[in-house]
Amino acid sequence: MTDEKISENSHVAGKFLKPYNPQETEPKIYKMWEESGFFNPDNLPPRHKEKYSIMLPPANVTGVLHLGHALTLTTEDIMIRFQRMRGKKTLWLPGTDHAAIATQSKVEKIIKKEEDKSRYDLGREELLRRINIFVKQSHDTIISQSKSMGASCDWSREAFTLDEKRNLAVRTVFKMMYDDGLIYRGNRIVNWDPKGQTVISDDEIVYEERPAKFYTFKYSKDFPISISTTRPETKVGDTAVAVHPEDKRYQKYIGKEYDAVFCGVPIHIKIIADKSVEKDFGTGALGVTPAHSMIDWEMGLKNNLPVIQVIDEKARMMVGGENLLGKKVVEAREVIVEWLKSEGLLEKEEEIKQNVSTAERTGGIIEPLPKLQWFVAVNKPFKLKNSKINGIKNEQEATLKEIMKNTVQDGQIKIIPDYFNKTYFHWIENLNDWCISRQIWYGHRIPVWYRNESKVKSQKSKEKTNSNTEIYCDIEAPKGEGWVQDEDTLDTWFSSALWTFSTLGWPEKTKDLAFYHPTDVLETGYDILFFWVARMILMTGYALGDIPFEKVYLHGIIRDSKGKKMSKSLNNSVDPTEIIQKFGADACRMALIVGNTPGTDSKWSDDKVKAYKNFANKIWNITRFILDSAKEISYDPDFNNFTDEDKKLIEERDAFVKDITIDIEEFRFYMAGEKIYHYAWHNFADIILENSKGIFNSEKVDVKVSRKQFLFSTLIIILKILHPFMPFLTEEIWQSITDGKSMLMIENWPV
Repeated sequence: MTDEKISENSHVAGKFLKPYNPQETEPKIYKMWEESGFFNPDNLPPRHKEKYSIMLPPANVTGVLHLGHALTLTTEDIMIRFQRMRGKKTLWLPGTDHAAIATQSKVEKIIKKEEDKSRYDLGREELLRRINIFVKQSHDTIISQSKSMGASCDWSREAFTLDEKRNLAVRTVFKMMYDDGLIYRGNRIVNWDPKGQTVISDDEIVYEERPAKFYTFKYSKDFPISISTTRPETKVGDTAVAVHPEDKRYQKYIGKEYDAVFCGVPIHIKIIADKSVEKDFGTGALGVTPAHSMIDWEMGLKNNLPVIQVIDEKARMMVGGENLLGKKVVEAREVIVEWLKSEGLLEKEEEIKQNVSTAERTGGIIEPLPKLQWFVAVNKPFKLKNSKINGIKNEQEATLKEIMKNTVQDGQIKIIPDYFNKTYFHWIENLNDWCISRQIWYGHRIPVWYRNESKVKSQKSKEKTNSNTEIYCDIEAPKGEGWVQDEDTLDTWFSSALWTFSTLGWPEKTKDLAFYHPTDVLETGYDILFFWVARMILMTGYALGDIPFEKVYLHGIIRDSKGKKMSKSLNNSVDPTEIIQKFGADACRMALIVGNTPGTDSKWSDDKVKAYKNFANKIWNITRFILDSAKEISYDPDFNNFTDEDKKLIEERDAFVKDITIDIEEFRFYMAGEKIYHYAWHNFADIILENSKGIFNSEKVDVKVSRKQFLFSTLIIILKILHPFMPFLTEEIWQSITDGKSMLMIENWPV
């Protein structure tokens, strides 16, 4: 404790005569924190022994931070400052994410707008040079913003998902999984973004409700079954019609095969039975296009159907005569519908609402396409080494899905709020093999090399390599001539999935890794539970046989005052930097955290920030009052001769401190912040300080001394418990009343 260092010099009291100025205070205080070295746990005093670690979710280097990032920084800084004051050896490791698709897409748009050039005009090397310049500028802005929020991160350990150390970790994991048969190259249907010219994952799809037409027709006049679809253009690639096995209307046709010429394209259709077909939807018969539908692909595998690709990577038709070949899919749809009408095959045309799959980053409409890609097998058993996963013994066979399921199901990892468990398990149950290759230039290049490779098309239009191809996978490039590295890069989530352990030096067995891993908490938005959280559990379970974190705290989305999601297109987004410049970082932090329950969206309001700016001034004025009151009485940290009235106030104060301590321990930050506000303003200032004015005007010396000691000790406690929430204000006051002899950020939490 440093209570004995409290100063009541007249120049200290005089400082508080002018209003609190966050714009003047905050840069000065942050510089002092950084220079102290206490953000780095290695420099903390000896009493800090037990570890407490959080890996900051790396912000995408695509621009500036938004309020969602500000909420993350605030929430995690509260945890770290609280645990640091409780004597924990706190590591809060920061970093940024290269966000491959988003970053490359943004730079390409800039180049297109300013120079009217594409990436192919520049070439791979020049494009990457341009991206790296953009990334450096974005990175510097993000770090500056993070510091302005008061984030007490250990900047000496800062990491980037695409730096050399993370690249080594990525190549190491890839090689391990490849050798275990968990990473494979195969022909499967994938989500293709024609606009971005790359594969994207299921989780990167945004579904938009749009009007559509639902067509019912037959392939030809003598075809016995009518089908319904919103995409007639894909029907030139149909290889089957699926019906429910118990549908009496179609049972006699099951197993039969038919030939037809559909809009000039010869097709061969087999009638198959599948229980997944809904008898009451449409005609109860489904045209199966294995090359252009995820569901149809699986149906095709079960029934050994041909896979005929009829749409290319640019979303143009690959088959047909002049009426279809080379046309965009929307144009081809119109041609086919007109043909159906002219042939008398169109039976019905209905207006419906349809969820259209679009790419999150480019807005392009997704085309399911069969492509030769790299995948992670989530259902393949392998021997888990060094297992610390509940229910899976060392060297026991398990699947990646089982790792993800067991860790949460058995309580090794606790998700807060727990109602997200159901969502998490539902995602795992429906998880398919993860496509990890991307057709972009920015990112971790796949550590696979080929010799004598050429891609060919089979009769069923499946892409494959020739039989003479040599394939080499390793951490380093192969020796010898003729080797060419795979052109593709890895899905961004592959590298960020290694974040908790790659940042601590893995694959090396570092002291940091041994001491700080598993981390204590992962705090992030509920919207990336699948993108990132689940994949970190998967990768850490595989590579380390352990969990990445013990708890997952999911915060909600910050919406505008009307409850709408913030976006640049709606012109309703809020720049946290502007809020800080106007009201101060402390007011911004309190406005973000109070009223923000885990997993629940909250509305943003400038009025709320103004209220906490006023609260900062209130704490400032409280300090001035206590310093000015009964100046003849000095603060004595060992004083214990309190009046009965003050003893009662001390009991209430101590019960309050215990209450908010439990709130913080139980992740009820929103509640703790509100209680501190209420106690400091309404209990302490409005009631106790007002009552104290009468006491200080009395002639009873013992009563005055008791009250002065109580007020000063309570001010110290308020500064300490408020520090994780409003660090700049509290540190500035602390520096003033201690004459800079100690630092609040490493003071003991009141017990």
